[in-house]
Amino acid sequence: MSEKNNFSVTVVNSYSQALYELATENKSIDLIETQVNAVIELITQSSDFRLLIKDPTHTKDTQINVVNLIAEKFEFNELLKKFMNFLIIKRRFFNIKKILKDFLVICSNKRGEIHAKLTVGKKLNNQEIEKIKSELIQNFGSNIKLEYKYDPNLIGGLIIQIGSIMIDTSIKNKLQKIENKMIGA
Repeated sequence: MSEKNNFSVTVVNSYSQALYELATENKSIDLIETQVNAVIELITQSSDFRLLIKDPTHTKDTQINVVNLIAEKFEFNELLKKFMNFLIIKRRFFNIKKILKDFLVICSNKRGEIHAKLTVGKKLNNQEIEKIKSELIQNFGSNIKLEYKYDPNLIGGLIIQIGSIMIDTSIKNKLQKIENKMIGA
């Protein structure tokens, strides 16, 4: 990893950790976490808001005014509004999505949740996802947070990743192994 990436990860973690500590001190962690999810959703859904974040030609005042309007409209906690304005003043607003996602990871880790990613080659209903989740809970612990993703490129099978453990039963993976053997022969 380059020095620039290390610096970026360190900066993101410092800010997200600070937000977590402030929210904990103010006993508003649950509210802030809910509102952080809303901000991430806004960033994902609104190209105008993404442009405001990423475009360095916007003045600090413009960015602060927009953030304050959004915070007022959606009744954001004062702490979150001030935090976002602080990022603008420090010229770190372009990293807001990474910082907020890292904040959510910190919150999840503090609750003792284990993150798992499930990628499958066919669409699953909620009952099937819950069945897989309950099997993971039996094997890994009682506090699993499962992220489900449908990927038709897998053709069939599934991929489960929990931390550094990966289980790949996808047909795509099996075909790749056969291809590698044929190339090596």
